[in-house]
Amino acid sequence: MKKFVILVAIFITTITSCSIESDDSETFFLEVLPVESIDVPEQFIFGEVYEISMTYNQPTSCYDFSDFIYEINGQERTIAIVNTVFVSERAACVTGPEEVTASFNFEVTSNETYYFKFFQGENEEGEEMFEVVEIPVVDGRNAVSSKKDNY
Repeated sequence: MKKFVILVAIFITTITSCSIESDDSETFFLEVLPVESIDVPEQFIFGEVYEISMTYNQPTSCYDFSDFIYEINGQERTIAIVNTVFVSERAACVTGPEEVTASFNFEVTSNETYYFKFFQGENEEGEEMFEVVEIPVVDGRNAVSSKKDNY
């Protein structure tokens, strides 16, 4: 029995003392990128869901869409695009911007006008710039149709 306990102790010590090599050269960070263009409806109808699309430029292939920063303040929505930037000694990032479109669904839960602020980057003084888009909420009977009538 003593031999078994000693063997188990040696085995546990051997397993826990082994170091697993990790590749510390594989790292990443998050970066907020400016929106280049947006696609939003001219108006909303209460209770409907709309797709809001934003196009932005990824500087290299080491950038990958991660998420949106989405802040709500009353009827105001502030939106920015976040990318994960992979940094690796092994990575060969292709240079040159690639245009990417990211979108999300927005549910209209209020009858009041919505104000969307899309992050546009920073100016020379380091102040954040936003494109503000005002989208009114209308009664479904008064909605402007995007279909063209052919007469």
